[in-house]
Amino acid sequence: MRSYVDNEGGSPYHAAMISKETIRVALVGCGTVGGATAELLLRDREIIARRSGVQVEVAAIVDRDFDRARALNLPEELYTSDLDAVLADPAVDLVVELVGGLEFARTLIIRALDAGKHVVTANKALLAHHGRELFGHARARGLTIGFEASCGGGIPVIRAIIDGLLANEIDAIYGVVNGTCNYILTEMIREGKSYQESLAEAQRIGLAEADPSLDVEGQDSAHKIAIMSALAFGTNVDFAAIPVEGVNNLDSRDVAFGQDLGYVVKLLALAQRVETGVLIRVHPAFISREHPLAWVSGPFNAVSIYGHTVGHTLYYGRGAGGEATASAVASDVIAIALGTMPALFSHTGYWPDLNTGDPQLPPGEAVSRFYLRIMVADRPGVLARIGRILADHDISVASLRQNEQALGSERIPLVITTHTCQEQQLRTAVTLIDGLDTTGEATVVLPIIEEHPERIG
Repeated sequence: MRSYVDNEGGSPYHAAMISKETIRVALVGCGTVGGATAELLLRDREIIARRSGVQVEVAAIVDRDFDRARALNLPEELYTSDLDAVLADPAVDLVVELVGGLEFARTLIIRALDAGKHVVTANKALLAHHGRELFGHARARGLTIGFEASCGGGIPVIRAIIDGLLANEIDAIYGVVNGTCNYILTEMIREGKSYQESLAEAQRIGLAEADPSLDVEGQDSAHKIAIMSALAFGTNVDFAAIPVEGVNNLDSRDVAFGQDLGYVVKLLALAQRVETGVLIRVHPAFISREHPLAWVSGPFNAVSIYGHTVGHTLYYGRGAGGEATASAVASDVIAIALGTMPALFSHTGYWPDLNTGDPQLPPGEAVSRFYLRIMVADRPGVLARIGRILADHDISVASLRQNEQALGSERIPLVITTHTCQEQQLRTAVTLIDGLDTTGEATVVLPIIEEHPERIG
């Protein structure tokens, strides 16, 4: 055992140190990710040992159904349904939770920690909702939870925040962190398809679930930005207070209008430090086609992190899928065995169970430029009435376009972009605009996200 000193400078924090020896791992859950993880750890054992000096042994594969395990030709002698026996086995050093869901996974992790096992999980929903409790539980027992796979699949974004960027104060995180949504938006942008057509194609090729709501309504992205924000800003994140909007109501007309204006639409998970706290939100937004996140296509993910010393850094790769996620799970197993993850957990400052830093701000305080599509009657004076409402709320118009091809129709699209303004003021103005007798369907509002300013240089 190696002893570390905890963040309070008080009692020693003990963490198992197994460097260049052997760590015995029990995998709980053998679905897509669990099966890929078991396959990687068994197949690439020599590569892992050569690169890390650690021998990783799979001690057990725990599940109720082993069809997936058999399809992968995983050794049957590892199969067991007896979770109690695995948790009671003193030879098991670490439990990998890959069952998903909330309550069973939460209970499993607590039981594993109580049994003296380190834990690795890819369960972003669990950590977004119960991370504070679980990390505190691990800390009280001198153990560690690894969770690299929770936010970016195979992209090592968690390690970047808690290790690689330790010398930085993080100013902002912009993330394209849901491959299903990004594939749908890529189809809408490149092929001119509707949302429904793009979703159907994503489902056909296996990139979207039969019930895609968790992805397309933005909750998956919100789980990820909640975890990253706690680590980056020291904020005690209230998940329920994060404003979340998905791509499921996105209209292909707005995608096309945005392209004409030089923008690409992305589902962005955003966290920004401002003077009074941290703004966290998830929504479709326009971003300049020159920004690196605009180039991220198909099922790929990318996260831009802005540090006060390093400036803009970008992390890109496969954000989901069995093999990519298994890579991140394996990296956590190795980091725990080497003692690097326990050292970071015990010494570094921002963890959900310790955070008392910058407050999470209400969504209305966000400041941005905005895109508006207002369906208006083709009558004299309509523009003046809308302009007056915007001006009364200190909202300045940057550009205005009207589709001449639609002239003569009962309602025609009026596209406005604003200068920077407060979101709450804009929403109030839009409510008044939608109440006019000359407007039709509800106004579409999409933020226009600018490149975050760097403090270096």
